Amino acid sequence: MNYLVVVILVGILIVIAAILILAEKALGGGGEKMLVINEEKVIPVSGDDTLLNTLSAHKIFIPSACGGKATCGYCKCRVLEGAGEIKPTELPFLSAKEKEEGVRLSCQVKVRENMKIEIPNELLNAQEYKTRVSYIEDLTYDIKLVRFELLDPKVMKFKPGQYAQLKVPGIEVIRAYSIASHPEKNNEIELIIRQVPKGLATTFVHKALEVGDKIILTGPYGDFYLQEDSTRDMICIAGGSGKAPIRSILSYLRDQGMPRKVKYFFGAKSKRDLYYTEEFLELSKEFPNFTYIPALSEPLPEDDWKGEVGLITDVVDRLTGDLTEAEAYLCGSPGMINACIKVLNRHEIRKENVFFDNFS
Repeated sequence: MNYLVVVILVGILIVIAAILILAEKALGGGGEKMLVINEEKVIPVSGDDTLLNTLSAHKIFIPSACGGKATCGYCKCRVLEGAGEIKPTELPFLSAKEKEEGVRLSCQVKVRENMKIEIPNELLNAQEYKTRVSYIEDLTYDIKLVRFELLDPKVMKFKPGQYAQLKVPGIEVIRAYSIASHPEKNNEIELIIRQVPKGLATTFVHKALEVGDKIILTGPYGDFYLQEDSTRDMICIAGGSGKAPIRSILSYLRDQGMPRKVKYFFGAKSKRDLYYTEEFLELSKEFPNFTYIPALSEPLPEDDWKGEVGLITDVVDRLTGDLTEAEAYLCGSPGMINACIKVLNRHEIRKENVFFDNFS
């Protein structure tokens, strides 16, 4: 190649590199920026990583069930300054009111200039935990209980009903699972995990995870938890692995002497989808103010089922009276949650007394 041509090409590359550097500086990526959290905490930031990753690097863990791929919508926070325009990837997860208030997906916002954000104060208490798998149990053909011994830190203080996130080692996958264990046994965490077809995290748990494996959890998260100061009657509705947070709530209430009247509806397809049935039936014998009502939507002939039959919403509608002074705790798919709320509304429940955790 002609020497002059080489010189020209090198010169062009140098000019392009200089332009890119200047552009990065103009966008705020070339110097240190300040990230202000809740008008109190200030973090110096270099580079232009996402807000989600920047916070994680400084041990502030915002929920993100999809690991920052803009498919779960969990990692919302309010950005007061420095966010830039809303990206098309965020729009499906933001309501009109949220857009007005500056709510953004932190996985889609890059820290390219000084930024001010607001996040719930409880997220500042979420931590990363090194754990060891101490126990695995098959609850059904597609649901496992996994117990994690906390190694560092050794205690997770959570409210009954909250959830934790599990990092799948070796791949960029993080998934959220409700905590199923007693909140006072906080040196270990139990998660109930159902196998999802083609789900990377659940396939790892069901096919590869073994006792003794080291796993990273973060948490606790969530504003779905037992209202401990309330004395209202409770109605709980769950399906599938949605039994996890209700189990945590009930284990706490059991130790308190079951001070509130509780009616627990659990929906399944057939008998093989039921688990912990004996545990909850024994609880109902121990405490007359607790009632457990499992229902099968499609019982098989071999099930010889003598209990309630039908969609769980129909069973709830049939066996529930006035709920004006009651609280409801729901956990299941978005479709199930919406159907349950419609039924509860027919029984005059107050909107502010309905608490739910849905699985998308």
